[in-house]
This record gives sequence, structure tokens and C-alpha cells, in this order.
Amino acid sequence: MGKKRVGALEKVDADLPNLQYKIRRDPKSYSEDFLNQYGQYQSQRDIFLASPTTASSTGIVSFRDLIDFVAHVADCFPEDTASFPTDLKTILMLHHASLESELREKIVGSLVLLRRKEIIDSAELLNTLFPILVATPSKTLRTLLFQKILSDLRTSNSKSVNHRLNKTIQTALFNLLTSDRASAKGIWAVKITRELWKRQIWTDAKAVEIMKEAALADNEKVIGGGVRFFLGGDKEREELEDDSSDEEAGIDIGKLKHQAGINKKSRKTKKSLEEAVKKVKKTEKKKNQPHPLNFSALHLLHDPQGFAETLFSKHLQNSKSKLNLEQKLLVLQLVSRLVGLHKLTVISLYSYFIKYLTPRQPSVTTFLACLAQATHSLVPPDALEPLVQKIANEFVSEASASEVASAGLNAIREICVRQPLAMNDTLLQDLVMYRKSKDKGTMMAAKGLLSLYREVGADLLKKRDRGKTATIGLKSGSIKERRFGEEEIGGIEGLELLEEWKAEERKRKRAEKGLPELGTDEEDDEEDEEEENKGWENWDAESDASSDSGGWINVESDAEIEISDSEDEKPASKKAKLDSLATKSTSDTPANDEEKENVDKDKALEHKISSLATTKILTPADLAKLQELRLQASVTKTMGKNKSQAARLKELADRHADDPLTAEQIEGLSKLRKSTREEKIALAREGKGERGEHKSTQALRRQKKDAEGKSTTNREKSRKKNFMMTLGKAKFKQKRSLTQTRRVLKGHIERSKRGGKRGNIGM
Repeated sequence: MGKKRVGALEKVDADLPNLQYKIRRDPKSYSEDFLNQYGQYQSQRDIFLASPTTASSTGIVSFRDLIDFVAHVADCFPEDTASFPTDLKTILMLHHASLESELREKIVGSLVLLRRKEIIDSAELLNTLFPILVATPSKTLRTLLFQKILSDLRTSNSKSVNHRLNKTIQTALFNLLTSDRASAKGIWAVKITRELWKRQIWTDAKAVEIMKEAALADNEKVIGGGVRFFLGGDKEREELEDDSSDEEAGIDIGKLKHQAGINKKSRKTKKSLEEAVKKVKKTEKKKNQPHPLNFSALHLLHDPQGFAETLFSKHLQNSKSKLNLEQKLLVLQLVSRLVGLHKLTVISLYSYFIKYLTPRQPSVTTFLACLAQATHSLVPPDALEPLVQKIANEFVSEASASEVASAGLNAIREICVRQPLAMNDTLLQDLVMYRKSKDKGTMMAAKGLLSLYREVGADLLKKRDRGKTATIGLKSGSIKERRFGEEEIGGIEGLELLEEWKAEERKRKRAEKGLPELGTDEEDDEEDEEEENKGWENWDAESDASSDSGGWINVESDAEIEISDSEDEKPASKKAKLDSLATKSTSDTPANDEEKENVDKDKALEHKISSLATTKILTPADLAKLQELRLQASVTKTMGKNKSQAARLKELADRHADDPLTAEQIEGLSKLRKSTREEKIALAREGKGERGEHKSTQALRRQKKDAEGKSTTNREKSRKKNFMMTLGKAKFKQKRSLTQTRRVLKGHIERSKRGGKRGNIGM
């Protein structure tokens, strides 16, 4: 009797896939069969939990098959299988270290399947898998769990952002890092956060705070992961986005339709074609949508000043830090990026560089790049002068190698780009003399320093070195000495271009009418009013307001609104005030030089402020023209034409504001290491555009046919045929009789008349 029972069980187990298929189609008819199998699962579960380490291989296989069966049909019998997810979680959490590998993978896969069937939610699944990921010693299980956790988070955030789930997991990762800073378990928080940031699933400040805590941990691996995220996480995200856009754009609908037309007709082919069309439409729709703002991780930091100070004091200044030189360099790059980007004040950072500024120091160009990166316009010149002097003494001398001198001059130039006041006239004269060096790298670096100070500090140079533009600017007073902390007044970018364009258009229209170029103020106001009315034409305002808001609301014009009690009193415009100030300054002589200087400043401010920004409302047509003028100006600037001094100064100040400064840029033309063959080829091809491999005309035709999905001709096929296969046909041709030759030629003529072997004429 017992033998029959075992045989019946084995027979039922062998038919589990078939039974599963039947239950999925008609659950009610096979409910009894399911309950029998579920009872077997419960008995196998109790036996396994009693002694999980002594289970036989046959019993494990049977238990694994039953788990798989119940997981696939659990949604058909929700009441009977209510305890099934709890059983799987209990087995996995208690015995994950001793489970057989295939059974363990089957339990994890079954839990994921239950999540897809929405029997359990994502929070329950992730709260089960994440503690095991952190605790298990098995490398294969860690890899599996890591993939499943990422896949579930991506799925949960695919249609819309699941804020509740994200907040739960982010809190768990944050607590994992802060609970034990010396533990290596925090590396999983770093890996998960970095992967989700790269795929733009987590893009908020909470993810950045997790990586901030990782960078402040005590474990070397966790610190390296957190610091590398801030230095390269945004670049990874951009590269992944570019790759995905390239993959989506690579679908050729014409080729797919051609293949579907010539190949065997099937549902699968039709379905794949429809999916491809949907994907292309989705891609086109994405292109037309506005691009979402992707803030850099460095910009989403809550307290960059405190973060930079803590990083510097904990990992760099601390003598008990266990980080090696490479890891300290990574931390130093992050600190310098933070200081330069947010214009932070960490005075002790600059004295830290003193002992590393020597040519014998390993990775010295990275230290120089970090120093230049940590410099900005609000750093006191007193803190930078000793560093610039030390670089000049250690690197730039007649006895130094040309590569060392070039690197030193480049580093000094990058520091002075960001803070020109760090240089004194004596040192500058000595450094500028190296423009006569025979080494190209040293000469170019010295010339770069000279051209910089012709723009930002021509008064420090000798008269013969200032150049024509700087000399004229100093005499006329347009170039003045820059003061520490001085900032230029901001405004709308490119507004002066629009103002110049409007003035030129007004002159052109008046010249066409035969009027003088300069008209009266009343005529100018009338022309401006006409232009403004034209600018609002054919413009429909799209509003997100509710439908019951009845369109435009009629309000009184500015001329009809009475503000004061008296009709004679009218508020004076800003232009009138400025005019009165100018006439007053000309009529009344200032009592002393200070008043005169204040009046000059007011005049300069009057010229600086555009009248468009203070007296006019820009119409949609004005905004469109402003964008066009900005584009033209950027193209002109790229070509290097008509670049004003203000534009050049702004370009110098904004250089590397967001992008990091690398050691290669400090090394310049004379690198301290030789270029590899691949780097030389890349440098030679730079600027020459995309050049493919040289191919013959026949090869290009063949490539075009392959892209269109066309096959080869019979002649092309015969060329590739094995010679031994064609030998018999060649011998037969020689032995043919006249009758056979006539029959072959006659058949060839008949086939050509009816359009080939299959008779394609008329189809």
C-alpha cells in the first residue's frame, strides 16, 4: 500500500506543469486537485522545517517543484494559500545560510512572482530580501538578491513615482549607514542608491543624503563608494541616457516591414512589428516633450559647507585616518569641487596643500588641479599668495625639466583665473619671461598667463607686455583694478542685444520712410507701442486653470488707474529721476572727490541698466527674437569673432564652474607621461569628424542592400560556392551534345519570356 502511495505522489508531481495549466484555465473544476497538492506541500514543509540540514535530495526536488506549482496558481485560490507567502519568508529568513542553492533561488523567485501577482506588496518583499542581502555570506545569493531588489524598485516606479516605497527603502539604507559606520555592510546601500540614481529612479535630495553619510563613514570601501558617487554619478547618468536614446532611435521600421512581407507570416512577426511601431512612436513623443531637470548631486546637498568641513577634518586632517594616498586624493577632489562650486570658505584647506606642492610628490598634478579647483573669487588672496609662490619656486625655474615648468605655470594660471589677486607684480614679471622658452609647453603656458593678465590685471604688467587693447583701456579708464569680493550686477542675459536690434530696426524703418534716423521721444514711444501690439498678435495663452474661468479678464489700462488724489501729481519715471540726477551733477559742482565718485558710479549704473528691463514688458515676439540673438551671439563667440572684453572675462570666470579640473589639463602640452598609441590616434582624428573604414563601391552597395534587408543575387551566391560543387557542372557543359545545348538555350528563352522560372509577369 505504501509503495502505491509513493508512486502516485511521483506521478502527480511529474504532471504538475500540466495540472498548473489546467488550473489556470478553470480553477473551480480543479480545486480538489489543487488542495491535494497543497496538502502535500504542507506535509513536505513540516518535514523540511523539522530537519532542514538532513533533507534528502529527492525530498528537496519534490519540495521545490511544489513551491513552484503553488506560487504560479496562488492567485486562483487566495483564501487557501493565505499563509503561503509567510511560509516562504520564514524558511528564507531562518535557513538561507543552509538551504540548497537551487531551492533557495526557487524560494526567492517565488516571492518575486507573488509580488508580480500582487499577492504581496513591494515593501513586504524588499523588507524580506534586504536584511538577507546584508547578512548572507553567499556571493551568488547576494548577486541574486541585489538584482531582484533593483528590478522590483524599477518596476514599482515605472508608471509613476512610488513615494511611499522609496521613502521606506531610503530610510532603511540611511539607518544601515548611520547605525554602524565602521561596518562594511553599508556598501550595499551605496550600490543600490548609485544604480537607482544612474537610472533616474531616485533623483531627490534624500538619495544624496544617503551618499553623504556613506562618504562620512569609517569603512574604506564605503567611503570610496560615496566619494566616487559625487565625483562621477552624474556623468554615468548622462552616458546611460545617451546610450538608451541611441538604442531607441536605432529601429528601422522599413526594414522590419520588408522582412515581415517576405518571410513566413506568423503572429509573432506581426506582434513584434506592432511593438516596434509603438516603441518608435513613444520615442518621438519623448523627443517632443520638454526635458526634465536633472539636478547634479553636488547641487542637491543640504549643507555643503558642513559636509566639506567634516570631510576635510575627518579624512584628511585626521592623523588616525586609515585611507591611503589614492583614497585621500579622491576625498580631496570632492572637497575642492564643493569649495569651488559653492564658493565655500575653508581656510585651513589651503595650508594643507603646502607640503604636497613639490615635483617629487606622487600624483602632484592631481594636487595642483585640486588646489586650482578649490580657488574662487571669495578666497582671501593672503591664503593663496604663499601657495603660488611655492609652486613658482618648486616648479618654475631654469633648472627644472620642461614638463615640470609647464605644469607649474599651468597650475598658477588656473589659480589666477579664479582669483587674479593672488599674484603680485614681481612674480608675474618673472613668470611671463618664460614665454621666450624653447620648450613649446613652457612657452604656451607662459603666454597663457600673459594673455590672462592682459584681461584681468594689466596694471601688474610692464608697459611693453600689456598689449594694445589693455594699454588703451588703462588710459581711457575702461579697465580698472579689480577689488576683492567685487561682483558684477546681474540682469537678463542678452538683453542689450535685443535693445541694439530694436534701435537698428527703428533707424531702418525711418530711413525707408525718408525720415531722419533720430526721432523725437513721442515718435519713439508711438513706434514702440505699435511694435508691442504686433508682438502680442497671434499669441494664444495656454492656461492650466479650470474651465469655469471665463477666458481673459478686462482690466483698466495703466493710464486710467488713478493712484494719487490730485490729477496733476504723477509718479516720476526712473528715467526722469536718472535724467534729473545727471543734470544736477552737471550744474552743481561736487563738494569733494567722494561725491564726484558717487555721481560717476550712478552714471555708470544708468548706462549699465537696460531701459528694456525697467520700462517695457517683453512680448512673446521679443522673447523669440532674444533667443535668436543669443544663438547668433553664441555662434559668433564659438567662432572667436567680436568677443567683447566683458564676455571674455565672464568666460574665464565661469570656466570649470560645473566640470572638474583634471590632472591632464594641468599637464598641458607637455605631459609627464608619454601618450599611448590609441591616444595619439584619437588626437589626430580630433576635429576631422566621423570617418568610417574605406570600402569599395561594390562593398558599399552590398552594405546598403543588407541594411534594406535584401538578399544576394544568384551570381553573388555562385562566387561564394565551393569550387568542388561547381566542378561537375563545368565538366558536363563540355560534354553536352548539340541537341542538349539547343534544349537548354530554348528553355532559357522561354523562361525569360514568361518572366522567370515562376512566371512573375502580370503579377
